[in-house]
Amino acid sequence: MASPSSSPPPKLPIPGRRNILITSALPYVNNVPHLGNIIGCVLSADVFARYCRLRGYNALYICGTDEYGTATETKAMEEECSPKEICDKYHAIHSEVYKWFDIEFDKFGRTSSPQQTTICQAIFHKLMENNWLSENTMQQLYCDTCQRFLADRLVEGACPTEGCTNKAARGDQCDNCSHMLNPTELIDPKCKVCKNTPHIRETDHLFLDLPRIEDKLVNYINDTSVAGMWSQNAIQATNAWLKEGLKSRCITRDLKWGVPVPIEKYKDKVFYVWFDAPIGYVSITSSYTPEWERWWKNPDNVELFQFMGKDNVPFHTIMFPSTLLGTGENWTMMKTICVTEYLNYEGGKFSKSKGIGVFGNDAKDTNIPPEVWRYYLLMNRPEASDTLFTWTDLQAKLNSELLNNLGNFINRVLSFIAKPAGAGYDSIIPDAPGAESHPSTSVIAEKVSKSVEQYLDAMEKVKLKQGLKSAMGISTDGNRYLQDSEFWKLYKDNPASCAIVMKTSVGLVYLLACLLEPFMPSFSKEVLRQLNLSPEENISFSEENGESVKAKPPWDLVPAGHKIGRPVPLFEELKDEKVSEYREKYAGSQAERNSKAVADAEATKIANQTQSIALSGGSKKEQKKQSGNSKSKVAEAELSVAKLEIRVGLIRKAEKHPDADSLYVEEIDVGEEAPRTVVSGLVKYIPLEEIQNRKVCVLCNLKPVVMRGIKSDAMVLAASNEDHTRVELVEPPADAAVGERVTFAGHSGETEASLSGKSKVWEKLAADLRSNGDLVACYQDVPFMTSAGVCKVQTIANGEIR
Repeated sequence: MASPSSSPPPKLPIPGRRNILITSALPYVNNVPHLGNIIGCVLSADVFARYCRLRGYNALYICGTDEYGTATETKAMEEECSPKEICDKYHAIHSEVYKWFDIEFDKFGRTSSPQQTTICQAIFHKLMENNWLSENTMQQLYCDTCQRFLADRLVEGACPTEGCTNKAARGDQCDNCSHMLNPTELIDPKCKVCKNTPHIRETDHLFLDLPRIEDKLVNYINDTSVAGMWSQNAIQATNAWLKEGLKSRCITRDLKWGVPVPIEKYKDKVFYVWFDAPIGYVSITSSYTPEWERWWKNPDNVELFQFMGKDNVPFHTIMFPSTLLGTGENWTMMKTICVTEYLNYEGGKFSKSKGIGVFGNDAKDTNIPPEVWRYYLLMNRPEASDTLFTWTDLQAKLNSELLNNLGNFINRVLSFIAKPAGAGYDSIIPDAPGAESHPSTSVIAEKVSKSVEQYLDAMEKVKLKQGLKSAMGISTDGNRYLQDSEFWKLYKDNPASCAIVMKTSVGLVYLLACLLEPFMPSFSKEVLRQLNLSPEENISFSEENGESVKAKPPWDLVPAGHKIGRPVPLFEELKDEKVSEYREKYAGSQAERNSKAVADAEATKIANQTQSIALSGGSKKEQKKQSGNSKSKVAEAELSVAKLEIRVGLIRKAEKHPDADSLYVEEIDVGEEAPRTVVSGLVKYIPLEEIQNRKVCVLCNLKPVVMRGIKSDAMVLAASNEDHTRVELVEPPADAAVGERVTFAGHSGETEASLSGKSKVWEKLAADLRSNGDLVACYQDVPFMTSAGVCKVQTIANGEIR
């Protein structure tokens, strides 16, 4: 973590620049966010913030956890701890989930802060001074068993809205019909804590006088909804509220966990969460910079974009604007509101309270990379109507759109350029004079130019799904251009034309890395790494730099003579058996999954105990006889090559061992969260520059061993000749996916957890590992196989593999 002194100064509005303030609805802190929450607010806002940075706009992205209110108190009761402990726990969980999803906030804060109290109370005092608040006695549900007034979320009952069938509506809102409610309106209400029926008592509260602010509010809505191009669902939800007629809205609650009301009569009450939560955007900005007013009280120079799900619309188009207008101060008001409908799960609804769906930590546990999740959620973004998450749809989009379209195009282009001279361009971008007059190339250039214009138009209007489709269309056109050119024939028949096709195609690869960065940032970084270009210097589409990039034809985007890096596949196929596994694993609610996991563990424990008892039965003589009869079968099973966990690895970094001249220390990616450290004795056989970025076969379940002070967590497999004077790496095909398991036809089964020295399994199996006369790596003449083909060595036939 960087020290405070090395942190960049906070961003502030810059005169003459486009200054954009972006907020995402503050996720509530009482649970882990699910995929619907993520696409509905933080991910959508992140894509737009990244796009703004790509264009060179001065953008600030603010978010944080919403921590006050009844839901926190309720969760604290469930987990038998304090509200602060709940907030600390779930704030950390949210931060971790969003970091894994590559969400890049400028500030991710919290509402349970001193800044929140200061700013919230200051706004309250302004409303009091301007006479926008009133004091009223209201009837509220009181629970005799719990001896407390029940805040809205501590009550559940049947929704009173005509036609709604929800029997478990909350006291503030019905999730089924989205109507705002008061707890006393519920039919057959119950206390959520003790399940008893509460009764009505009178209590005094403070109200925001919305009817008196209505004229100011309607003028703001009419002007801004047009200028800010509000989404249709936001306009409809807002107009529905206005049509029903605005009513005074209570801003205080009988709770302990919240911002205290700063007047004596109400010192035991706190502000209602709908009143204080939107103020969290302001307070979190103030914790980012003491000059927060330059963002929030600067409407002439700052545009405010706010992202949320449809259930949050009234708080942002009615409540929060009314609060700011009531202060009489010059606030930066929301210009554009970006609203999503619901993402449903396999035929039902995602639900945090019921634990239904795929949650942020679940996505991480699948080992499906974050860029795949981002792509799927954004391509399936519920912009105009509800959409449905299904595992088969995720599989189809990954395998067809990412792997076979985008990944295939990029890998074909870069792999061909990387081939040695005589078969390719030895990793050097060729010159391409006359590209502008090359017929198919001029056609693709015109298509791409239109796609870029469509992309920019969609993104400026915050139509993120359309922007993504426009970018992916360039990949589709690029694949067709590449295939129709038959570049592999042109290379020998018409070298000049082939150079034009390949230089143009590598320009499209670069362009895709730029355009897709807001959607899949880790993908773009990897593509630029393979292009041997720096992300910091090269991902830009700004007004200053990007307009020239936009105007350039694709064959001019990467200069001739530039040397690319080592191409590797970008995506891995999601197989049917994995889809079935995930669908079963994430069926039902979290509680049901946890119960099933506990039951399965208990059943396994009992089965093991039963087996142990059964195996210990009978006389020692009988056991010895049975053991002797089955000894050969056990030994045969132990010698299955399936026990070896050999995976495709990529050497990300290699250097000399600091304490051993004959050893390399390598960082090898084998498809896990972090690369493995491997020590190998290859120094005198393979030069350091030749081992960098090589794809290799890695034995991953060999017991770790310390070699001259450094622990080696795996072994790189290599073949040697008879007198051990030459050693060569066993190499998978270039298209093999990093992390995929190397298999052997006719041999299946579970890998050994750890190949310890005592079992001698590795030593016995290694005796049958050799390269054959065709240079193919084999176990007893059965090839080392990957999804892209067999693994081979370069020149050593019939060599030992160790």
